[in-house]
Amino acid sequence: MASSAPAARGGWGIAFVVAVAIAISYLDRQTLPWAIASIQRDIPIGNQTKALLDSAFLATYGLMYLGGGWLLDRVGTRRGFVAIMAFWSLACASHGVAGGVAALIVSRLLLGMGEGGGFPAATRAVAERFAPERRATALGIINAGTSVGAVLAPPLIALLLTHADWLGLASWRWVFFVTGALGLAWALWWAVVYRDPPTAQAMAVGASAGPGVRALLARRAVLGVVGAKFLSDGAWYFYLFWLPKYLFEAHAFDLKQAATIGWIPYAAAGVGSVAAGGLSSRLLARGASVNAARKIALGACAACMPWVMFVPHAPSIGWVIALFSLAFFGQQGWSTLVMTLPTDLIPRAALGRLAGLVGMGGAFGGIVMGQAAGWALDHGLGYAPVLATAASLHLLAFALICLAVPRIARLDFSSGSRGVLS
Repeated sequence: MASSAPAARGGWGIAFVVAVAIAISYLDRQTLPWAIASIQRDIPIGNQTKALLDSAFLATYGLMYLGGGWLLDRVGTRRGFVAIMAFWSLACASHGVAGGVAALIVSRLLLGMGEGGGFPAATRAVAERFAPERRATALGIINAGTSVGAVLAPPLIALLLTHADWLGLASWRWVFFVTGALGLAWALWWAVVYRDPPTAQAMAVGASAGPGVRALLARRAVLGVVGAKFLSDGAWYFYLFWLPKYLFEAHAFDLKQAATIGWIPYAAAGVGSVAAGGLSSRLLARGASVNAARKIALGACAACMPWVMFVPHAPSIGWVIALFSLAFFGQQGWSTLVMTLPTDLIPRAALGRLAGLVGMGGAFGGIVMGQAAGWALDHGLGYAPVLATAASLHLLAFALICLAVPRIARLDFSSGSRGVLS
């Protein structure tokens, strides 16, 4: 397929800047899970309440994932990303003034509303700056930002919780103030360094071009990708939001351990992001079809996931961390590739819409899995059945993609057509 979006000058530098934004995003959403033990000294939070806080974030995150895509399709990547980042950074900081569960819920709703536009903006920036054969690698670099943010979260939060008792405020409040300030600084950086390419500006003005949401959802391939994201992100958000609590409760983790080894699974996730994108791009460079390159890499990532079901039987904390690291490696490699699929399937004019649908599916999968986990733990079932369920979801998601998208290729949205473009 001919390149429709050649890499613009400075494209790899832009990928780095976007990766920093995604790192801040994951740092912000990890603040509550890692600070939960300190917050509980001031605000009582049980398992079901914890699940409710996570669901509040994911509900608006999923809805505004689609809304963020709509915004970006209209105002362009530069202005849209500035607005999105500034909003979620202020929402993150608002956690620091919460006096109870209700206020925390409002802050989580606002944080999800802002962060929902992050990955659609990243996907759009890649489509504007990179040719198809380089997109998986670029998205791998950007998706590695999720791991950088999550790796920084345990030691940074532990440092703030230990030392940030300024102005007579509880240290956990400063966790949110500091991380919110980082996001505002990034928004200023992006406004200075990024310029929408001329084709993107024209696309924003004529945003009604390309298939709408209804036309997208009429396609089996689109439903398959959204459904796969629903399944796989159900597992991912459980790991992301519940791993700290699991380590604190099941293995008596303290802040020192969180700072020294709690970051390791997230580092493995970063390696997976780059490795999977690199594998897919390498297969394409060696002559494999887009269909083969994406599915071989997706299958390899899915194969990493079932092993996490053995965590409750692990003989030592070293094995626990190793098994979670393998799962995080596979998950973020998987995520990189699923983020790439919209760029393979649809015209760029509707890219924000499809990226939004995919992200919304993932967020609602996280809500279902999180609520199930909270219920299971409050009813004494323990972590074993929850981990076994999470371990199976990527395999089901891979099977769904293979069935719903027999051949990954550009869909034809011309009037009356239900085929693909060769």
